[in-house]
Amino acid sequence: KARLDRGDDIFILDVREPHEYQICNLHGHLIPLGDLPKRASELDTSREIVAHCRSGKRSADAVQFLQQAGFRKIWNLKGGILAWSDEVDPSVPKY
Repeated sequence: KARLDRGDDIFILDVREPHEYQICNLHGHLIPLGDLPKRASELDTSREIVAHCRSGKRSADAVQFLQQAGFRKIWNLKGGILAWSDEVDPSVPKY
């Protein structure tokens, strides 16, 4: 959150499903985990990427996949949107 507030150039990758994105989102780029293998080319390997999902499991899988595909600046938002709601912005709904 602090890095986003500073204006750091971080690409937010949301690997949830479209119906989850409609419930709440962090204004990230939506690529559902199941679509990631065929859509990874949409991502810039030189940018810092933070992947997130609801709880952190799918985004951890996405990080592992992207690392194997050659991405080096990729991180998982530990705890996902649930942790974001608890620790950063309680206005983000939990579902």
